[in-house]
Amino acid sequence: MQGGGLPGSGLLRGAAGMVGIDARPLMLAFATCGGAAAYFSLRFEPDPLHVWGVLGASMLIWLAARRWSTSDTAITLTVIALGAALGLAAASHRAREVAAPVILSATGPVMTEGWVQDVEPGRNGVRLLVRVHSIAGMAAEQTPKFVRLTHTSRLEVFPGRFVRCWSVLRPPPGPAMPGEYDFRRQAWFAELGAVGYVQGRCRGGALGAHRDLGAQAQLWLGAARRNLAAAVHEQAGPRAGGFAAALVSGDRSFMSEDDTEALRASGLSHIISISGLHLSILGGLVFLLVKRTLVFIEPVALRIAVQKPAAIVAILACLAYLVVSGGAVETQRSFVMAAIVFGAVIFDRAAISLRTFAIAMIAVVLLQPESVVSPGFQMSFAATGALIAAFEVWRNRRSRSDTVLGPIAFSWVSIIVTSVVAGLATMPYAIYHFDRASPIGLVANLAATPVITFLSAPAAACAFLLAPFGQSEIGLRLFGYSLELVLSIGHFFADFEGEVTPSANLMPASAMILATFALGAGAATTGAARYVLGGAFGISALAAWWAAPLFLAHWSPSGDLFAANRRDGITRLALVDADGLPPLRFADVEAEVCPPPGCSVRASKGVATHIRPGAEPQVCFKREANICLPDRSSDALTWTWAEISKKGGATAYLTRSGIVVTHPVPCGVRPWQPCAASVESRHEGADSD
Repeated sequence: MQGGGLPGSGLLRGAAGMVGIDARPLMLAFATCGGAAAYFSLRFEPDPLHVWGVLGASMLIWLAARRWSTSDTAITLTVIALGAALGLAAASHRAREVAAPVILSATGPVMTEGWVQDVEPGRNGVRLLVRVHSIAGMAAEQTPKFVRLTHTSRLEVFPGRFVRCWSVLRPPPGPAMPGEYDFRRQAWFAELGAVGYVQGRCRGGALGAHRDLGAQAQLWLGAARRNLAAAVHEQAGPRAGGFAAALVSGDRSFMSEDDTEALRASGLSHIISISGLHLSILGGLVFLLVKRTLVFIEPVALRIAVQKPAAIVAILACLAYLVVSGGAVETQRSFVMAAIVFGAVIFDRAAISLRTFAIAMIAVVLLQPESVVSPGFQMSFAATGALIAAFEVWRNRRSRSDTVLGPIAFSWVSIIVTSVVAGLATMPYAIYHFDRASPIGLVANLAATPVITFLSAPAAACAFLLAPFGQSEIGLRLFGYSLELVLSIGHFFADFEGEVTPSANLMPASAMILATFALGAGAATTGAARYVLGGAFGISALAAWWAAPLFLAHWSPSGDLFAANRRDGITRLALVDADGLPPLRFADVEAEVCPPPGCSVRASKGVATHIRPGAEPQVCFKREANICLPDRSSDALTWTWAEISKKGGATAYLTRSGIVVTHPVPCGVRPWQPCAASVESRHEGADSD
C-alpha cells in the first residue's frame, strides 16, 4: 500500500514530487557527510562494534525496503539512514586506522632523525614535514611517525633527503576556544605526532632510502614536487614564479609574504590552493586540444571517435595534476567528477552533473572522512553544488539569452554569475570558521576569473602538452605573465577597506548547519520547492545567528584577552607573555596594551569587560553602572591567569539567563585528545594552522 502508514508520509510524498531526479543520490551523499560530522561532534568515542552494528542494520533495512516496499518515502528514509551510518562507520574506522604515537609533553632539544617529506611556508620560517627514523631518548613504540619542524635558518635540505635536526618538540596544539578549527584532530589523521622548531639548521645524514616501498614512493613524490616547483619558479619568471609554482605543484614556499597577504586581503587566496577549478579547466582544455588535433589527422578521424582518446588523455592529465599537487580535498573532489564525466564520454553514457557531484562527495568522505569538518571541504563542495544548481537554471535559459546577448556577452555574463554564486555559497563558511568576509572579494574575483580562465589555464595546458617535447618553458612563461596580472589585481583590491572584520556576533554551528541545508535544498530540489525550502532554511540560519549568545570575552592560552568591543568589534589586550596559541578567527587582530590601574571594553547590551593588568591580571564583567554582575559563576565574575592557564583558556557569553563560561574539551575523551603533561605543550608558533 502506497505510503504504508508512515507518520508524515503524505507530507514527504508531497515534497518528493518537487525534488529533482537526482535527489536520492544527493540525499545519500548529504547523509554520509552528516554521519561523518556526527562522529566528530560526539563527546565520547563510540564502540566500533556498535558502529558496525548500526551500519549492518541500516543496510539490511535498506535492502528490505528496496525488495518489499512500494513507498518512495520509505526507500528514501532508508537511504538517508544508510548514508548516515556509512559516514559514521567510515570516520570511526579511519580514526583507528591512522592511530600513531603522539608525544604528551614538551621534549627537547633532542636529536631528531628522519626523511624530509614536504616543505611548507610559514610565518616564522619554512616548515619541514619529517618522516621520523628515531628521536634520541625515545623508545620506538613512543616515537611519532611524522613531526613538523619550523626551520628559521637558511634551508639546505630538500624533500627526500635524510636529515638530522636538533629540535624542540611539543604535542600538536588543540583549539584555543570551543568551536575553533582543531589542528590537533587534523594532526591525528595526518599521523603527525609532534610539532616544534629547529635549533640551528637541519643537516644531511648518511642513512639511505626508507625500507618501506610506500614510504619510498611518498618521499620520491615529495622530492619530485619540490623539483617541479623549483623548475616552474625559475621558468615562469621572477615576479610570478612562486605563484606559478604554488598552482602547479602545491608548494607555496616560493611565494613572497606580500603577495600571499595581498591575495588574502582581496579575497583571492583560494587561487593559491590547488582547487578543483584549476583541474577542471586543465582537463577540459586538454580534452579540447587533443580532440581538435585528432580531427585534423584524417586516418584517425575516419576510423575512431576522436572524443574517446581525448577523454583518456584528459583523465591522465587530471590524474597527473592530482598526484603532483599533493592531492588536496578540493582536487580529489574535482578529479572524481572529471573522471566520471570523461568516463561517460568513453563509454557513450550521459554524465549527470548532480549525480557526479554526489558520487564525488561520497568518495571523498569515504577516503578522508576527517575532511568533512574542514573549511576546504565545506567551501569546495558548497561552491560546486551551488554552481551546478545555478548552471541547471542557466542552461535552460541559454538559447534565449544567447540570442539576446550574443555568444561573447553571454560568456562574460556566465563568468559574472559564476563568481557571484560561488562567493555567496562559500560566505557562510568563511564567516563561521574565520569570522570574516570580504565583499570586495566578489569584485576582485570578477576581475581575476577571466584572466585565469582565458589566459592562465590555456598557458598551463600548453606547458603540459609541450613538456614531453622539452618545450614547456614557452607555456610556463606565458603562464607567469598571466599570473603577474592576477597579482596586480590582488594588490589593487587589497588596498580597499572592504573586509568585514571579526565581531562579537559569532556565527553558531546551528546557523552554519542551517545554511548548509539551504544550499542542499537549492541543489536537490526544483521549481518552487527550491525557493521555498532554500528560503526557509536561509531565514532559519539568520534567526539562529541572531538568537545566538553574545560573545563577551576570551582569555587565550597565548595570554591575550579578546574582548567584544561595541565600537571596533574585537579588542585584543596583551596581558601575559605566554606560550599558547590565540584563536584562529582573532589571530590577525592587533594587540593593544591595558595600562595600570586598568581599562574597560564596552560590549553591547550594557555589559563591559574590566581588566586589571599586573603580575597577576584579573578580569571581571560589569554593567554600565560599574556594578559587577551577580555571581552566577565564579569564573564569569572574576578570572585570574592562574585559573585560565590551568584550564587552557575560557570563553564568556551573555545569554538570556546570564553569563555562561565555556572551556576547551577535556583531554582523553577522543583519540586525538591525549592528556598532555602541561598546558605549555600547546606551543608551536603562530603558524601551526
